[in-house]
Amino acid sequence: MTLGYYPGCTLKSHARNLEDSAIEALKVLGVETVELERWNCCGAVYSLADDDLIHQLAPVRDLIRAKDMGLDKVMTLCSMCYNTLARANLLMRNDEAKRKTLNDFMEEESDYAGEVEVIHLLQFLKNDIGWDKLKAAVKVPLKDLNLSPYYGCTLTRPLEVSIDEAVSPTIFKEFIEALGGTYIHSDHSAECCSSYQMISNPEAAIEAASKVVRSAEDQGADALALSCPLCEYNLGKRQVDILKKHDDLKPLPTFYFSQLLAVALGVDPLICRFELNPTASLELLEEKGVVEKVSA
Repeated sequence: MTLGYYPGCTLKSHARNLEDSAIEALKVLGVETVELERWNCCGAVYSLADDDLIHQLAPVRDLIRAKDMGLDKVMTLCSMCYNTLARANLLMRNDEAKRKTLNDFMEEESDYAGEVEVIHLLQFLKNDIGWDKLKAAVKVPLKDLNLSPYYGCTLTRPLEVSIDEAVSPTIFKEFIEALGGTYIHSDHSAECCSSYQMISNPEAAIEAASKVVRSAEDQGADALALSCPLCEYNLGKRQVDILKKHDDLKPLPTFYFSQLLAVALGVDPLICRFELNPTASLELLEEKGVVEKVSA
């Protein structure tokens, strides 16, 4: 099976641990990814201004690349990329006037009308692979890991592009349980971690992120599982700032969901690039016996 794949910018640099683990895990499942040719940054954020069509050019161009390659489906890993591409796709499908304006502006590109389906890897695992098949492929069950999934803002909002039920999503729970892990509920799993405020208003960002960490810890989570590089930056790399402000909290390891998928399928931990995670993340997997001690 082959699957069209849009990587996005961060996955080629700071989030290689998200990409490399996912690509290798999919190979184990018999899926070869076909990366879009000449892809460009999707813009990372879908513009909320109704007349701001210029910001739709980037994601629509990526969708045109997929169509021109003969793909009917394109998969993303980053939840921010998924949200931006999926919403731009809906615009091109549903708004005839804006579709014409954008197609006319990109006169050297093929016309596009939303022919390609945009999906997130979690959706692909659920709908195309199936939880039973995934469970059967697991070589290293995550049986001693209590994992709290973090959806963030963009996997379930707005409703039109939510990867699951928007109010009470279960797809991350089903994913964790298919890998043999223990799902830990958090009341803040779909609340914004305020990643965009970390530079301009770090105090507000730290407070928002601390609620996510505290909620997961209070429910007994060993770690957070997420799919957004911006969320990982806020909740993982900048967690030291959260702990300085809230000294009653303990370090909470963070993982990309694709890393958990890969190690459960028996992928070499070195491929998962745990050196890009907080140090406590790999240490937790070693402590739980999920991976042997490796040099990160």
